[in-house]
Amino acid sequence: MDTYHVVLYIHLLSLLVGFSAGMIETVCLFRLRAATTLEAAAPWGQLAGEVEKAFPVAILGLFGTGAYMTSDVWTWSTSWIVLPIVGLVVLSLQGPLVAGRRGHAVKAALMANGPGPLGLEARRMTRDRALWTAGMTNELLVLAIVWVMTVKPAWGGAIAALAVAYAVGLVLAARLTRPAAVEAAPAPEPAG
Repeated sequence: MDTYHVVLYIHLLSLLVGFSAGMIETVCLFRLRAATTLEAAAPWGQLAGEVEKAFPVAILGLFGTGAYMTSDVWTWSTSWIVLPIVGLVVLSLQGPLVAGRRGHAVKAALMANGPGPLGLEARRMTRDRALWTAGMTNELLVLAIVWVMTVKPAWGGAIAALAVAYAVGLVLAARLTRPAAVEAAPAPEPAG
């Protein structure tokens, strides 16, 4: 066993940690969106807060091992190396600066709501567009990065993969953050 393959294993492990944490965060978003009471929302918000601690570890692992493997075997000017680095930078910034901050705003809205049914502001915050955009685009960017590193396309294909993934994430976030349909009140029975 050589050093390159040990580093490759750590690289893949870092990817699995980050993607798994992202999927847990996605499940938390869906469960928060579905919650109608603070008691239903609180465990999912708490879990999301705990899981976010995995992202810096995963990103540092990916950057560090990727840099080693690139310097050891590949070149820094290759499309399937440069574009995943760009994607990882986007993840590194969008995670804490957008998702992290908006997640804390959701927590504040839930705490201000207090026990019982969620009020309008708390419900609105569970559908926060910026939070959902960061969540959806980050997960899809990771999938696009894995595709780029597996298929190793030229520049156009690599750029297109990341751009399409981000665009699909934007569309999903827009659809998933629409306000919930207000249920119509039942029509009164005709007097007769």
